[in-house]
Amino acid sequence: MEVIKGLKYSENHEWVRVENGRAVIGLTDFAQEEFGIIVFVELPEEGDVLQAGEPFGSMESVKTVTELYAPVSGKVVSVNPKLAENPGVINLSPYGQGWMIVVEMSDPAELDRLWEADKYEQTYVHE
Repeated sequence: MEVIKGLKYSENHEWVRVENGRAVIGLTDFAQEEFGIIVFVELPEEGDVLQAGEPFGSMESVKTVTELYAPVSGKVVSVNPKLAENPGVINLSPYGQGWMIVVEMSDPAELDRLWEADKYEQTYVHE
């Protein structure tokens, strides 16, 4: 199970990679492995405004349906088009081609509330 240093992690298993002041958000490797094969993802549309800690979409796998929670607040500026046709890309490449959304952060200080890789790994991966 992969946990990448340099990313931020939420307790709800979303990761955040900051690129040019924007938050690229996806589902962690741990979560995709726990959920199994992902068969459907419902994501917000470009222009939607998210609030940190609030649901922004949902994901359906062969095992469960779960809500996705925004790790940061801001406006959605991009949604991964690959996931509409093939949500299983999250299983194959959770930190790469399986990214979900890009958010123009309204409060970058919210990143400080998220976990570093070490804490996420100690909390979930090495239980």
